[in-house]
Amino acid sequence: MAAIEGRAEERERIIDAALELAAQGRWSEVTLNAIADEAQVSLARIYEDFGSRGDILAAFFRRIDAEVLGEEEDALSEEEPARDRLFDVLMRRFEALQPYHAAMSSIYADCACQPSVALTALPQLSRSMAWMLAAAGISAQGWRGLARVQGLTVLWLNTLRVWLRDESDDMGRTMAALDRNLRRAEGILQRLPRGRRYRGRYRDVPPREAPATPNDGNATEDSPDGAPA
Repeated sequence: MAAIEGRAEERERIIDAALELAAQGRWSEVTLNAIADEAQVSLARIYEDFGSRGDILAAFFRRIDAEVLGEEEDALSEEEPARDRLFDVLMRRFEALQPYHAAMSSIYADCACQPSVALTALPQLSRSMAWMLAAAGISAQGWRGLARVQGLTVLWLNTLRVWLRDESDDMGRTMAALDRNLRRAEGILQRLPRGRRYRGRYRDVPPREAPATPNDGNATEDSPDGAPA
């Protein structure tokens, strides 16, 4: 048991080390050797769990997924619009990312400049968005679900650009941008079914004006297969 816990702790240390180095400079210049030195592990230890820097990033995003999904549920409501449920879930995701703002800025800059980096991150991002839909009680199953995942991915990236420039403590600009983007997308999302898993932390917070998942029986349709644990 102690050995398993030790390996898990090392794995988290490797992820943290990669993010710390990304926050200090360009993600494109962060090497696996540098990550090993920062995490105080051998290169062979990194190889055991991660095949590349992209795998480390994917593990980080799964950590964020788990943090969002692990939030205690507030009052559930079948009457809340899908837009409101998505707003709350995505704001929880931004909240989870706040401690890694500098690292995300570095990673995003490299994704914008190097399409190959963005392409390696896209599959995990799509899986994360499927999980966010599930957290909002919206199915990502079938062709409609795929369209929802793709649309939510674009919406997330558009809002992420605002978050990266948002230096406010309350993420006011991010909230305003997310609300605006969800309203613009509402015409496309009109067919989203109502669901049961709703977390309402942000439902009463007015935004500031800006200058594959498990079938848990709560979504209104079957949930997507093959999503990460």
